Amino acid sequence: MIVVAKIGTSSVTRADGTVDADAVHKLCGEVAALRREGHDLVIVSSGAVTAGVATIRPPGGRPSDSTTLQALAAIGQHRLMRVYDDALGAEGLVAGQVLLAPLDFGHRGQYLQARATLRRLLELGVVPVVNENDPVADDEIRFGDNDRIAALVANLIGAELLVLLTDTEGLYDADPRRAPHASLVEEVRAIDAALEAAAGGPGRADGSGGMAAKLAAARMASWSGVRVVIAAAARPGVLGDAVTGTGGVGTVFPPAPRRLSARKLWIAFALPGSGRVVVDDGARTALVEHDASLLLAGVVGVEGSFGADEAVEIAGTDGVVFAKGISRLAAASAAAWHGRRSEEIGGAGSSELVHRDDLVVLVGGAEKP
Repeated sequence: MIVVAKIGTSSVTRADGTVDADAVHKLCGEVAALRREGHDLVIVSSGAVTAGVATIRPPGGRPSDSTTLQALAAIGQHRLMRVYDDALGAEGLVAGQVLLAPLDFGHRGQYLQARATLRRLLELGVVPVVNENDPVADDEIRFGDNDRIAALVANLIGAELLVLLTDTEGLYDADPRRAPHASLVEEVRAIDAALEAAAGGPGRADGSGGMAAKLAAARMASWSGVRVVIAAAARPGVLGDAVTGTGGVGTVFPPAPRRLSARKLWIAFALPGSGRVVVDDGARTALVEHDASLLLAGVVGVEGSFGADEAVEIAGTDGVVFAKGISRLAAASAAAWHGRRSEEIGGAGSSELVHRDDLVVLVGGAEKP
């Protein structure tokens, strides 16, 4: 089994921001135990920025501007990796650092290269330790949390299990910080608005994810055919329990019964949206219920400055995004010809804005295969 284990800032650093070597050694010990059983493991680890803050202790505490945070990530990343290298080395394993940015997923060639590199590391017996490439990431398109990266990596390498390790036992039916009688949700088969509302925000001020981000990552991974477990990093043997499906390990999200194709997963989860098109009710019905392509005749508005072959969100007249796809036309052409039928366009261009093979429908917040 290929397992992706993501651990958050609050679980890998101490209250003073320094890397928690004991927590890292615990995680790596469990990784080693699973490796001995024949499983392949990828670690996705947060904590670089917080480790950087702890190293130089900037006046005024943790800064908020992106440039300084990126500089702090550069300071903290190798300190974080040094602890992982020591912990995995103590188990007779080799760590391989992999820093990923959105463009590694947004461009098909880089996407395939990232997949090949991670798979080759596993073939070599190396444990990849993944983080976002914070020091050079474009602030406008960076991921901002490693939960999404973990879900993308799970999809990228064909993992069967994604374990999101955090400082709580899993997902609760209400925010336990405000509702002391909240109960742990042991299994989630459908993510609805009530569950999203219960997820709340970031658990610690220096963290960037929180339960809401984990819920979004679980949705992404489950539609990749990956089983997801949200569990407490401090739980003894948590990775082994997640692999064996031990009851009470945390919150489990079974894989969706039907999977999107690899191409549609790439469109839905990896490509950043460069703009938005608004469609009328007839076009929405054709896309959602009849697996149709999006024609210019059904478009009532175009937003953004996207180019041809770039991803766009598709929204109804209510403003709610319900699909995503790759546009065959640039925004200027789409804006000039929207609302027109094929006979009105003539030889000037195609009446098809997004072909159905390049389109993913979103229904109720979850991807429709």
